[in-house]
Amino acid sequence: MWRHVGRIHPEGERVAQRIRGAADLPKIPIPSVPTFQPSTPIPERLEAVQRYIRELQYNHTGTQFFEIKKSRPLTGLMDLAKEMTKEALPIKCLEAVILGIYLTNNMTTLDRFPISFKSHFSGNYFRHIVLGVNFGGRYGALGISRREELMYKAPVFRTLSELIFDFEEAYRRCWHTLKKVKLGHCVSHDPHSVEQIEWKHSILDLDKLTREDFRKELERHARDMRLKIGKGTGPPSPTKDRKKDVSSPQRGQASPHRRNSRGDRRPSGEKKPADSKAMPDLNGYQIRV
Repeated sequence: MWRHVGRIHPEGERVAQRIRGAADLPKIPIPSVPTFQPSTPIPERLEAVQRYIRELQYNHTGTQFFEIKKSRPLTGLMDLAKEMTKEALPIKCLEAVILGIYLTNNMTTLDRFPISFKSHFSGNYFRHIVLGVNFGGRYGALGISRREELMYKAPVFRTLSELIFDFEEAYRRCWHTLKKVKLGHCVSHDPHSVEQIEWKHSILDLDKLTREDFRKELERHARDMRLKIGKGTGPPSPTKDRKKDVSSPQRGQASPHRRNSRGDRRPSGEKKPADSKAMPDLNGYQIRV
């Protein structure tokens, strides 16, 4: 960066040296990773985690600072989240989800699952993701976005459908039309697990669903998550300490759990009749979320 400044600035390298050598410049504040007492209630912990994510700020630079591959095992993603806390650089929505998982791993009574959105505005499609949470039967979300209403949701929603409908209304206020919602299963609390996150167990196409069918599919997914938690997923997932006996899944090779879950994805249902509503002419603008 400084070499670039030296090439394009009229004063060349002298301006870079003058800035870097200045002793009176204020230090850039680095957000502190939240720590909690054992007695701190879960809702207060979630607020602190969201506050930390917000303090990192949204990355508007156009350059992604952290490369996230969704196919990586959970342990690798948690190592990346630890690096995020050290670097304290601005992040985008997917990085915020990984960071949210990392910062809530010790909240074992909290269920975490990814929620992905696909919206349409002015001829373009936009994608967004948040970390859904469920505590004591109440749903909420953690995340970051350009839009305040598309990130944090306190765990106050009685059902998963209420939470998703709230996001849908938030998209509507941004003049976006929500097209698809993808819901994953609960993420393990074991930071050393070599399992992969199941990002899209249920894929719901809103153009093919009536309002009531959409609600039923959301509640069915919530029920599936409760059943999975109640029954457990078999033996404990392999950890770094057990790698002598269990090898990490190879790239491109899906684990048996993922193959089964893909087969269990539910169809979107009947096609919803088109509802043409008058919209203002906003073709000259791009409202990003």
